[in-house]
Amino acid sequence: MSSESRVVAVLGPTNTGKTHYAIERMLGHRTGVIGLPLRLLAREVYDRIVAARGPSVVGLVTGEERIVPPRTQYWVCTVEAMPEGMGADFVAIDEIQLCADPERGHVFTDRLLRARGLQETLFLGSDTMRGPIAALVPGVQFMRRERMSQLVYTGSKKISRMPARSAIVGFSVDNVYAIAELIRRQKGGAAVVMGALSPRTRNAQVALYQSGEVDYLVATDAIGMGLNLDVDHVAFSSLSKFDGRRMRPLQPNELAQIAGRAGRGMSNGTFGVTGDARPLDEGVAEAIMEHRFTPLKKLNWRNAALQFGSIDRLIHSLEESPKDEGLVRAREADDLGALKSLAQVPEVAARASDGRSVRLLWDVCRIPDFRGISHAEHAGLLEVIFNHLHERGAIPDDFMARQIRRIDRTDGDIDTLSKRLAFIRTWTYVAQRSGWVHDESHWRGETRAVEDRVSDALHDRLTQRFVDRRTSVLLRRLKQKEALLAEVNDKGEVTVEGEFVGRLEGFRFSPDKAASGGAAGAEAKTIKSAALQALAPHFHLRADRFYNAPDTEIDYTDQGGLMWGDSAVGKLVAGSDPLKPRIEVFVDDAAGADVAQKVERRLQHFIDRKIAALFEPLMNLQRDETLSGLARGFAFQMVESLGLLPRASVADDVKALDQEARGALRKHGIRFGQFTIFMPLLLKPAPTRLRLLLWSLAQGLDDFPAAPPPGLVTVPVATDAPQGYDTMCGYRNAGERAIRIDMLERLADLLRAQDSRAGFEATPDMLSITGMTLEQFAGLMEGLGYRAEKGERVKVKPVETPAATASDDSGAATDAGAEEAEAPAETAAEAGTETPAEAADAVAETPVEAPVAEAEVSAEPAAEESAPVEEAVAADATDAPEAETAVDEAPEMEVFYTFTWARKPARGGRPQGRGKPAAAGAPVGDRPRGQGKPRGKKPQGGKPKGDRPAQGGKTYTARPPKKEKAIDPDNPFAAALMGLKTGK
Repeated sequence: MSSESRVVAVLGPTNTGKTHYAIERMLGHRTGVIGLPLRLLAREVYDRIVAARGPSVVGLVTGEERIVPPRTQYWVCTVEAMPEGMGADFVAIDEIQLCADPERGHVFTDRLLRARGLQETLFLGSDTMRGPIAALVPGVQFMRRERMSQLVYTGSKKISRMPARSAIVGFSVDNVYAIAELIRRQKGGAAVVMGALSPRTRNAQVALYQSGEVDYLVATDAIGMGLNLDVDHVAFSSLSKFDGRRMRPLQPNELAQIAGRAGRGMSNGTFGVTGDARPLDEGVAEAIMEHRFTPLKKLNWRNAALQFGSIDRLIHSLEESPKDEGLVRAREADDLGALKSLAQVPEVAARASDGRSVRLLWDVCRIPDFRGISHAEHAGLLEVIFNHLHERGAIPDDFMARQIRRIDRTDGDIDTLSKRLAFIRTWTYVAQRSGWVHDESHWRGETRAVEDRVSDALHDRLTQRFVDRRTSVLLRRLKQKEALLAEVNDKGEVTVEGEFVGRLEGFRFSPDKAASGGAAGAEAKTIKSAALQALAPHFHLRADRFYNAPDTEIDYTDQGGLMWGDSAVGKLVAGSDPLKPRIEVFVDDAAGADVAQKVERRLQHFIDRKIAALFEPLMNLQRDETLSGLARGFAFQMVESLGLLPRASVADDVKALDQEARGALRKHGIRFGQFTIFMPLLLKPAPTRLRLLLWSLAQGLDDFPAAPPPGLVTVPVATDAPQGYDTMCGYRNAGERAIRIDMLERLADLLRAQDSRAGFEATPDMLSITGMTLEQFAGLMEGLGYRAEKGERVKVKPVETPAATASDDSGAATDAGAEEAEAPAETAAEAGTETPAEAADAVAETPVEAPVAEAEVSAEPAAEESAPVEEAVAADATDAPEAETAVDEAPEMEVFYTFTWARKPARGGRPQGRGKPAAAGAPVGDRPRGQGKPRGKKPQGGKPKGDRPAQGGKTYTARPPKKEKAIDPDNPFAAALMGLKTGK
C-alpha cells in the first residue's frame, strides 16, 4: 500500500447512502474491489455497476457464483470470497459492524486489519464501530453521514391493519410462511425474501413487491443488510432469534439495522411490532429513532497466519488467541469443527500427511454447510469430496453427474424445492473452485442451470401459495380508482383485468373459491365487490338476452327451481291460486332493480304459458261461462284439484249432478270413473310433472316429491309421501303398489263382470292391463278390498274343442285390449256405442247390480269358463291307460288365486257395513249383502242354480255387455223390476 493511500471509515445509520457513495468512489478508480455481507446484496450491487460500465469489465465472485470477464476491472464479492493480493486501487468493506458477529465476525475483522486498496480503502458501517476502528487502524479518517429521512416508532399493529408497502420480519422459515399465508388471505398476497433463497428467486420475489403487484414483503433479517427496497413500514413479528446455538433477544443496534430499511431517500419511515411480539420499551424505541447505541468494544478474531505442516498444527494455529485487547478469539466456526471431525478419520489423517494435502483438506472444510442437516452428515460429504480430490486430483465426472441428476427436478412443494436449492448450492460451490473438477466451465454451467430451474420453480410455488394475483390486481385498481375491465365469455367465466375471478351463474356472481384456496372473509368480499362493480354493464346485456330467449331455453326443476340452460335464475313460490304461482328471482343486488324486474317478467311469462299449454283442458273449463249452478261449482273443484278428484271425496256432488250438467262437463273431457273423476289428457307425463310441482307449492312442502317414471301402469307406493301424493301423480294406492287411475278404471270394467261373492280368478285381460304377475296382482286386489285365496291344482294342457276356439277368440280380444293400455282409457260404459250419457254414469255408479243383472245375459270370462273344461280333461286324463302306467310320475301343479269381496279389506280398501250404501269409489264387482234388495229375497249369485237355458254361441270380450238403460241402485222398485227380468 502506498503512503498516499487513505483509509476512510464512512459511518452512520441506515438510509444514509453509504453503499451508493462507495460505488461512486470505486468507479472513480481504474480498478476496485467491494466486499458485501450477502450474496443477494452482492448481486444487486453487481447489477448496478454493470448498468453503469457494462458487463465486460465487472466481475462477480461469491461462494456459488463466479463471473470473471477477461478484462475485469471491478470486482463485486462477498466478504468471504474477496481475492487477496490483487493490488486493486480501491477496496471497500460494507457492513463493517459485522466484525462483532459471533459466526462470521472473524472474517470481517480480518478484512478490517489486512484488506487495503493501493489508493483508497473504505469501511462502511454503523457508528458503533468508531472506537474499534480508531484503535485497530492507524491513520484512519472518519466520515459521518446523517440519515436522509426520519424513522418513527408506531407501536403495535395487527397484520390485518398493516399499511401498504410494509415489510414484516420473521426469524424462522415457519414464521415467515405463516405470516405470508395470513397476508395472502387478508391482503391479496406477499413477496417472500430469505437469505437461503438463490439470487434468481430472491430477485423474482422482490420484483413482485417493487412492481406493486403485492404491497407486502415478508422477510428474515436478511433485508437488514443493505437491500434497497421501497419499504415504508417495518414490523417485527418477534424480538428474538436463534443464532445457531440458542435463542437470544435482539440487541437495539440489530433492531435498528432492520428497522432502518423503512424509508428510502427523503421518504420517512416507520417501524413497530405485530403478532406475538411485545411492544418495544420506550428507551429502546428512542434509541432506534435517535440512532444512539452502545459502542462495540470487542471484535471477533481468528488467526489468518495458518500453518499447514500437519492437521494438528493447523488446528493449533486456528485456535491461537489474539494479542490485541480489542480483539477476542472467535468461537469455533463450522469449518474448524469439520476439520476436527475429519482429523479423527484414519483414512483422512493418513492422506493429509504433507502441507499440500493439509491445505487441500482445509479448503474442503471451508465448504459451507448449505444443507444444514447435521454436522455428521456434512462431515461425511466433505470426507468423500476430499478423498476424490486427493486420490484423483479432481472429482470424477460420473460422481458429479449423479449428484446433480438427483437434484435436477422441479416437482414438489416449497420445502422440497428449498432443500434441492440448498443441495445444489454445495455442488455449485465445488464447481466454482479452481481445479476441483475436470471441465470447470461445463460443471459451472450445469450447476447454474439446475439452480436456475429449481429457483424458478421455487418462485412459482411461492407465488402460487402466497400471492393471489386477482385480489392484488383488484385492490390496486380500486385504490387507484380506475375503471375495472371485466369480461364474460360464453361459459360464464368472469375475468377482471385479465384475471379469472369466478363465474356468472345466471344473474349471480360466484367467486372462484378453488383457485383462491378456499379463502373467505376480506379477500372474498374484495373479489366479489370489485367483480360486481365491473360486471354492472354485463348484467343488463345478459338480462336483454334472457328476455328475448325462447321458452325452449328455460325449464323448471322438480323442486321448483327455474333454469336458464345450466344456471338457476329463480324459483317458483306459492301464489294466491295453485295455477298462478309467483316468481322469486336469483339476481345479485349489484345488478339493479331493472334487471331483476326484467328477469321476473320473463320467468312469469314462461310459467304462465307453460301452465296454459299443459293444462289447456283445465283452463278451458275454468273459462267456460256456459256452465252454471252445480256444474260450475263442480268445475271449480276440478280446477282447484288440478284436474283429478277422488270420487269418494265428491260422492254427494256427483250424485247431485243431473245428466245435462254431466254432459256439459263431459264435453271438456272429464271422465266420471268409479274411483276418480279425471281428465285423461292431464295424465300425460308433462302435465303430471307440473301438476305435482304446483300441488307441492300449494301444500307448502319443504321437499317436493318427484313424479313416478312415465309409462308405468303400477309403481311401488311411496310410504313417506304426503297425503294426496298418489292422486296428484295420477295413481291410486292399492296395497304395496299404486295403479294408474285410467288403467284402474279399465280394470274396474272387467271386475264388474265377475261374481265376487262366489269367487273368480284373474283373466289374462286383467293381468295384461296391470302388467303384473299373478302374485303381484293378488296383492293389488287385496289393496282394492278383495280377499285372495291361494290354491294349487294339476296343470292340464287344454284340448282342442270348439270351446277352446272360443277362448282363442277371447284371447285375441284381450290382446287388443292390452294394446290400448298405454293410452288414457275410457271406462267400459263410456267406450261403448251408446249415445246417451246416462249409460256411462249408470255403469260407474252401479257396482253392485251389474254382476247380478249381467250374470244371465253375458258369458262368463274366459278364465272362469275354461275351468270346467280343464276339470273334464283332467278327469279323462286320470282314466286313461297312460295315466296308470305313469303313477310314479308326479303331476305338474299350478298356482291360482280365487278373489272374493272382503267386508274388511286387507290393505286399504274401504270396509262396508251391512245395510249401508256403498260409497263411490269402493271396490267394484260386489256390494255387501242386504243392500238395495227387498227383504226376504236371496241375493243374486254369479251363476244360476240348475241348468241354464239354451243359448247361442258365446263370445268373450274384455268389455262388459251393453245395458239398455241405467237403473238407480238405491230404488227398491227398480231392484224388484230387475229381479223380474231375470225370472226370479
